[in-house]
Amino acid sequence: MGTATTEHVDREGLLAFVRPRHHGVLATTRRDGRPQLSPVTMGVDDEGRVVVASYPERAKAANLRRDPRASMCVLSEAFDGPWVQVEGTAEVLELPEALEPLVEYFRAISGEHPDWQEYREAMRRQGKCLLRLTIEHWGPIATGGFPPGQAARD
Repeated sequence: MGTATTEHVDREGLLAFVRPRHHGVLATTRRDGRPQLSPVTMGVDDEGRVVVASYPERAKAANLRRDPRASMCVLSEAFDGPWVQVEGTAEVLELPEALEPLVEYFRAISGEHPDWQEYREAMRRQGKCLLRLTIEHWGPIATGGFPPGQAARD
């Protein structure tokens, strides 16, 4: 195990780190104040917001309607890879307003779809919504490991 690292980045550096990563843990707040954690597939839209497809009746969507504060831990593909926590205010977009943002969500994660009309119909049929987190604060890009100086003592 190596030494833990932290790298403070500006917004441009943050988005460069987050855009290629698509796994995260979304934290919202339950009615009683306890955290609700949800592993999600996520992307970044053209305006630098973190986006997640969901369903209107899911706990994360209900929580965000009541309290729009949210945090996301953005993970690397490898569990022990670098990560970052972002925080901000989220909104829940429901159909029909969510349809084109859901197209942008798909593009951010997977690129072009072979049949966009089919994709749009699937989103309507499934009743999807889109969670959109505007990043207001973020921590450093971090890696796990020994605290600096600890490895030398072991």
